Amino acid sequence: MVGGIHSDVTSDLGARIAAGEIPPGSVFTLAQLESDYEASRTVVREAVRVLESLGLVASRRRVGITVRPRDAWDAFSPQLISWNLQGPFRQQQLEALMELRVAVEPTAARLAALRATPAQRAELRRLARLLRTLGDEGRGASDDFLEVDVAFHDLLLEASGNPQLIALRAPVREVLTGRSRLGLTPSVPAAGTLEEHESVAAAISEGDGEKAEEHSRTHMLSVWSEVQADDSLA
Repeated sequence: MVGGIHSDVTSDLGARIAAGEIPPGSVFTLAQLESDYEASRTVVREAVRVLESLGLVASRRRVGITVRPRDAWDAFSPQLISWNLQGPFRQQQLEALMELRVAVEPTAARLAALRATPAQRAELRRLARLLRTLGDEGRGASDDFLEVDVAFHDLLLEASGNPQLIALRAPVREVLTGRSRLGLTPSVPAAGTLEEHESVAAAISEGDGEKAEEHSRTHMLSVWSEVQADDSLA
């Protein structure tokens, strides 16, 4: 029960800070939080500890708990990404992560063509075929499509063999999931999307880094355009 209460306090307070409801520079105390959430000191301390680990707040004796500037926050935290996607900074979060994906996933694809194991190459081809099947059936907005899409991009980053790129799996997973949950993923994938997944998988399987990078970049730019269109329709 205590764990559940702690989670509720963390999620609500974190979401309020992420949304700007409690802006940077705001100061509050543990006593205030205990009163606001009708929670124990232990629960409130743990919630603040989690927010401190994400860079959202800083605690100082005789000062209190201060909300830090946004640029001090852990931008790769899946939890923070989720809070951003729930609030008024949703579009900025989607675009920021797409800009990152455009920059790094093509490189990951090139590296995967050089470093992927035979099992990883085969699995990427299988996932790409499954995405094609689900997309052709008009199930692009389904949980099944999301699960396979996440698995494909997760494996692509893993197959790069680069620890820094592999570390991006969690934020990429979060934004793919968040976009789907927000109803922003079309039932029928945009033209070329399914083909590019298959082309990336084929190039990696063949060990052709140049083609893998090229097809991945084409795919990323296409999705980036979709995200920008989401903003124009908002």
